[in-house]
Amino acid sequence: MKASAFLYPWDVNGDPDAPARLADLGVRQVTLASAYHSTRALTPRHPRHRIVTAEHAAVLHPPGPQWQGRRLRPYTAGQWAPGDAFGEAAAALAAAGLDVHSWVVLAHNSRLGADHPDTSVVNAYGDRYPWAPCIAQPEVRAHLTTLAADSAARPGALGTELESCGWYGLAHLHAHDKTTGVPLGDAAQYLMSLCFCPACARGYADQGLPADRLATAVRAALAPVWRGESPDDATAEDLIGPELAAPALEFRLRTARTLQQDAIAEVRAAAPAGFQVLLHADPVPYHCGANAGVEPARVLAAADGVVVPCTGGPELLAPFAAAARPDTVLAANLTVVTGMGGSPATLVRDAERAAAAGATELRLYHAGLASDADLRHVRDGLAGLVLQDR
Repeated sequence: MKASAFLYPWDVNGDPDAPARLADLGVRQVTLASAYHSTRALTPRHPRHRIVTAEHAAVLHPPGPQWQGRRLRPYTAGQWAPGDAFGEAAAALAAAGLDVHSWVVLAHNSRLGADHPDTSVVNAYGDRYPWAPCIAQPEVRAHLTTLAADSAARPGALGTELESCGWYGLAHLHAHDKTTGVPLGDAAQYLMSLCFCPACARGYADQGLPADRLATAVRAALAPVWRGESPDDATAEDLIGPELAAPALEFRLRTARTLQQDAIAEVRAAAPAGFQVLLHADPVPYHCGANAGVEPARVLAAADGVVVPCTGGPELLAPFAAAARPDTVLAANLTVVTGMGGSPATLVRDAERAAAAGATELRLYHAGLASDADLRHVRDGLAGLVLQDR
């Protein structure tokens, strides 16, 4: 069982002490961002800066020639990650004895939605979600699978982790977010994440479901939610009825499943033999977001494994453990930044609970954002675990 720490290139580049500091934590691997969404990040130990503002989603390396002539192309980074920022950081980390795996964010791109509004998810009210590219659109799917291959199989990378490889929906860490005035349960979140763009309308129609009928039902079902009258434990079937919920879900599952399979195939075609491909995943197939909802058995038949959020407990590991092969990677993702809700002081306990639930590896989010005190807890915790042969 090994541990890997998440990192951004700007945590390393310009800081000659960063690679050794990471190696001293006791991790063997770094999961280094190569394509990432917009963010504002703290760099508490960097000698040149404290706050990095990544203004838009970007590749943190030079885009490959396969993008020429395409309407949808990846954006290059500004001064927060110029040139081949990934390659520079990867080389420095490898020189310190660390394995480097790329970290690729796919269906989460506000700049793409701003520049090409037709690519975005459209909810039942006609509102567009510019941060959420619709994965049912052929042009978007081609963009995402090409991005996966170009940003995953970078020189110096031994594997990759694909984040947001599936549906993105309403939930989003948006600047100055004001969307929590009415609490939304799981089913309401799902209904607010259903897409009604032309491609999705055709997809629903292929299931025998007119999109306008589904949209009308969604709006009617959500009306009590806005009045605060809908029970928190209601399911989508409860709210819109199984005759509408089932075909809508089948279309979305098939769309996400085939995107995941295609992205993995594109990465494998671009990467050398033995290149590891993992997905950030949630075992509830209709869930949206960074940890995309997947069908565990099917995704593990295509990928080498998954990275599963386990900060609140290891419960999400069980469906993957039930479908795992002997060589499947089940990586438990633990937040180790106290200020972001993590608990690095309980790393040993949390890692042991995850291992008992089937985890074979650990992911630590996020070594660049963590305070010195958090990193001391990580170092002490990893020293207290029999995690890896060095």
